[in-house]
Amino acid sequence: MTGHLAVITGASSGIGYNLAKVFAENGFDLVIASAGERLDKAEVDFQAMGVQVKAVHADLATYDGVKFLWQQVEALGRPVDAICLNAGVGSGGLFVDTDLDAEINLVRLNVEGTLHLAKYAVKHMVAKGSGKILITASIVSEMVAPRELVYSASKAFDLAFAKGLRAELKDTGVTVTALQPGPTDTNFFDREGLHDTYAGTKGKKASEPYDVAQQGFKALMKGDDHVYVADLLTKVEGAVMGLVPDAVQAMMHDKQAKPLDESSS
Repeated sequence: MTGHLAVITGASSGIGYNLAKVFAENGFDLVIASAGERLDKAEVDFQAMGVQVKAVHADLATYDGVKFLWQQVEALGRPVDAICLNAGVGSGGLFVDTDLDAEINLVRLNVEGTLHLAKYAVKHMVAKGSGKILITASIVSEMVAPRELVYSASKAFDLAFAKGLRAELKDTGVTVTALQPGPTDTNFFDREGLHDTYAGTKGKKASEPYDVAQQGFKALMKGDDHVYVADLLTKVEGAVMGLVPDAVQAMMHDKQAKPLDESSS
């Protein structure tokens, strides 16, 4: 193996797959990780781009899964130049109705898994005096988000964690960038149970996941603190959301995430 090495989680589909693709296009060898069944195909796709790829099947919602992934990274005996902490799942619906086990798994993946893998990566990068960390948050991480409240809370953790970690690492040679996508053209809304909502079917123009990945990569390489990737209206909403009262935010988001048959009644 030669060249730089990047680790990307959640790389079997969506934004994670496209992040790995962009890194490969820029000559990075890859460690890609996911519990998804499409990871083997992703490995073949990226190998065809002329880079070295190691695929690690691991459930990053578990302590042992994260530990196993890092052991596989260490076994390569190479410095990690960049890591994308991207693996995550969503959950939609009213909290009184949603599934507790699914939400606990969400927190374990989006929060605990991010924290756990970041601990390994930060120690590794600080010891060598360089590295770049991309943490996928969301534009919803800055909003009051009924019907997505567990997901938005998990992404609020990711955003706050990225900001605080960046501040701690400012003199170490390691940078941290938060990626904050808006609605993206993946199967996210289907998995979250929001496919029949305004946000999932008729909402703001969804970004292409490849465009999200490209902008995330560019921001990471520049060492930016964060990057919004969304249409102009969504970017403006994200930028000014702190000025909007919580009750107004909640009303706006509830309209976006409410099933269409409820919205019309």
